[in-house]
Order: sequence, then C-alpha cells, then structure tokens
Amino acid sequence: MSATIQVSAAVVVSDDARTLVVRKRGARVFQQPGGKPDPGEDALAAVVREVAEETGIVAAPGDFVPLGRFTDAAANEPGHEVVGDAFLLRVRTAEATASGEIEEVRWLTEDDVPDTPLANLSRNHLIRFAWR
Repeated sequence: MSATIQVSAAVVVSDDARTLVVRKRGARVFQQPGGKPDPGEDALAAVVREVAEETGIVAAPGDFVPLGRFTDAAANEPGHEVVGDAFLLRVRTAEATASGEIEEVRWLTEDDVPDTPLANLSRNHLIRFAWR
C-alpha cells in the first residue's frame, strides 16, 4: 500500500434494525457515512460533521459510541489503505437524504448484506456492529 487515508465512519442503526450505507458519486460500492477529518478536527467531530453533511442526520457528539479503529484496503483509491475510526449511532427512524458527494443512500437489513456491494472496511469490519 502506498498511502494511508484516515477517516471517521458511523454505523448508523435504526430502531427497526436496519443500517445505513451510502454510495459516493462515481463509486460502485457502498460504505458507512463518514469521511476525512478537516485540519485540526478529531475523529468524533469529523464523524458528527460528515454524517450531517452526507445524510442530513444531525446528532450530538454524545450520541456516537466509539467502536474502535479498523484498517483495510481503500475501496475508491487503488493502492491505498484506509484507517477508520468507527462509531455507532442509533436513530429512531430509517430516514436519510443523499446530499453533497453522496449519490445514493440505502437502509439494509442483515439479509441484504451479502448481495450489496460494500467497501472492504464496511464488509470486513464495520457492518457486523449493526446487529450486535
């Protein structure tokens, strides 16, 4: 791997046990909402901002539960690895709006996962937290 990309990502889970994934414009795979921290921004501040920007879901920092840091091959940048600080966010209803760089949002059940094209970090590490 030639470079590391640092991101913050949210495993967003609704009360009806569905989890939110997003597809960025031009990408073929889905991933959890999130992105790169702005300069001087910590992982929590980045995930709060990114979730709001990408999905319209506004949540307080205290609503996010840290899950850990995970590493895998980057989905959209060949030859790079992604290091993701992951957080769990529970929401009442499965409502989100694609905005900014997001082309599509989907709420998945556990049964939807095998047939959904997911980024490596999502499939190999993060998606499992939705149903724990």
